[in-house]
Amino acid sequence: MKPLGLTILGFPCNQFGKQEPGTKSEILSGLRYVRPGNGFVPNFLLMEKGDVNGKNEQRVFTFLKRSCPPVGDDFGAPYGRLFWEPLKINDIKWNFEKFLVGPDGKAVMRWNPRVDMSTVRTDIRNYLLRLYTQELQN
Repeated sequence: MKPLGLTILGFPCNQFGKQEPGTKSEILSGLRYVRPGNGFVPNFLLMEKGDVNGKNEQRVFTFLKRSCPPVGDDFGAPYGRLFWEPLKINDIKWNFEKFLVGPDGKAVMRWNPRVDMSTVRTDIRNYLLRLYTQELQN
């Protein structure tokens, strides 16, 4: 993705089912040896673990959530699965919710964590094509 000018960032968070309890080095070891395992090393930047919702959410997520509409209004059955209060409609619903931020630093798109990756790829390609076309016209 780097040749296209994209940088992918991963933000570990333990607010969804307590699925990410470790430190950054433990998370990397878990990826390499457990899930998915087989020596897997992420090809994206892995940031420090932090909250994405609630009173201690990282400011980048406050910004992103304010910039893009929510991906839905359903949290499923939140009790025992979601670990922040109060739940807000614009909160990140689950792990792997995705945002696209444009070259100007503004959030452009937001995807539900269950969206098929082919949809994300198509949306990003279309966005990059629009940027490229606009650049050619200027």
